[in-house]
Amino acid sequence: MTAAIVVAAAVVRNAHGEILLVRKRDTVRFMLPGGKIDSGETAFGALQRELREELGCGFEHPDARFLGVFSAPAAHEPGQTVTAHLYAVALDGAATPTAEIEELTWIDADAPDRVALAPLIQDVVLPLVRRGADRVPSPSQS
Repeated sequence: MTAAIVVAAAVVRNAHGEILLVRKRDTVRFMLPGGKIDSGETAFGALQRELREELGCGFEHPDARFLGVFSAPAAHEPGQTVTAHLYAVALDGAATPTAEIEELTWIDADAPDRVALAPLIQDVVLPLVRRGADRVPSPSQS
């Protein structure tokens, strides 16, 4: 049995309620922004680092909300499982694809069919969002 890929990931929504997803270079499925937790790093610390690296911005720390730890089949590593520490966050700037990110997109949780989704999005994130479990105040509401 292979060890899980452990990541920290952000559920980010815009003013229209859409969810921010990213697609890494040479992949087809969209996933949440975030990434692997380095040795000695906390999930929250990894999320801070990864969002800066991938999106060129951070998030509003006081409003970040831990949603839980969830597992799903890995999107791009056959036979692997991803274990994600999920946080709902409001970005503190405009997201721009940097580092290994090829593309950003915003999707409607109720009509996500226009892009290929990672299993974690389909099986975990969309149900959370549809229940409103990810809500954090946007910077304009603070």
